[in-house]
Amino acid sequence: QVQLVESGGGSVQAGGSLRLSCAASGRTFNNYHMGWFRQAPGKEREFVAGISRSGALTNYADSVKGRFTISRDNAKNTVYLQMNSLKPEDTAVYYCAANSVYGTIRDDDRYDYWGQGTQVTVSS
Repeated sequence: QVQLVESGGGSVQAGGSLRLSCAASGRTFNNYHMGWFRQAPGKEREFVAGISRSGALTNYADSVKGRFTISRDNAKNTVYLQMNSLKPEDTAVYYCAANSVYGTIRDDDRYDYWGQGTQVTVSS
């Protein structure tokens, strides 16, 4: 079992930045590839970014490429999402999740563990 707790959400104006953190406990953190997803009201959950166990590989949704950066610190059992140049359409609840298979890093139904989510609100 892996417990995931997100933090760092909040309200920011368009063009601003936020850094989300996801702290993991339980089973060995570096056994898992990690992903960030988001869900806006009335919309389906969507993939945002993913990172491999070692941090060597990353993957981004086109909508955030060049603005968001995913990283991890295996010594601290934490994965991060640095979000720059935020837009109102980035407003959503952001979730981190743990996955055993990097090849399915973009598929939310292939993730084993999920956090409770953190709200990000971007105003224009």
